[in-house]
Amino acid sequence: MKALIVDDEALARRELRRLLVDFAWVEIVGEAANIEEAAAKCDALSPDLLFLDIQMPGGTGFDLLARLDRVPHVIFTTAHDQHAVRAFEVNALDYLLKPIEPERLAAALVRVKSASVPGEPQRGAVLEQLFVQDGPRCWFVPLRDVRLLTAENNYVRLWWGKLQPLLGRPLSTLEQRLDPKRFFRANRAQIINLDFIESVDLGISGRLHVQLRDGGPEVEASRRQARLFRSQMGA
Repeated sequence: MKALIVDDEALARRELRRLLVDFAWVEIVGEAANIEEAAAKCDALSPDLLFLDIQMPGGTGFDLLARLDRVPHVIFTTAHDQHAVRAFEVNALDYLLKPIEPERLAAALVRVKSASVPGEPQRGAVLEQLFVQDGPRCWFVPLRDVRLLTAENNYVRLWWGKLQPLLGRPLSTLEQRLDPKRFFRANRAQIINLDFIESVDLGISGRLHVQLRDGGPEVEASRRQARLFRSQMGA
């Protein structure tokens, strides 16, 4: 598993490298000392795991996550405990306080193993999760659990569980990174998750009315997209 260490303190990076020697399946592919450097290395190296400090020059670890198109697994490493609640709200795998204890690091890496298979290849450019900041709140959102994406000007509303956070990017840009086997554009403004379809009814002029389960709204597929839907679903 490829890991990137992001921390503005060289001593902290060196100590974490020393502790990780005992975990041969973790390959440290690089280090970064600030947000700009970390963003560039995430794009270039595509790490599977971030060991991420929170307070750094140029912004916080949360700011870094909001900039990434593909968000790896995250273990926060910090000297401050006041961010712990927010870290777990975004589904970080763990939150380690410095100085990092070997036993706590080992427990965190057990969570990493349970969350993914070490050495498993990445799925190209397909997004599997998003980091979303909506006002003061933020989350890691697994796309497999998003039943509907709706365009709102240059933003996207995610229908995820009981929440509907707003993502700051256009639907057209996000669509290019979605798994085409799972997501289908029903009309100009909406993309549905095929796994959440409860029923499909024929509408006027060849349109389709798609009802989503788990509290999802009814979505109307345009006539053109209805033909594509039937072809894709073998109907």
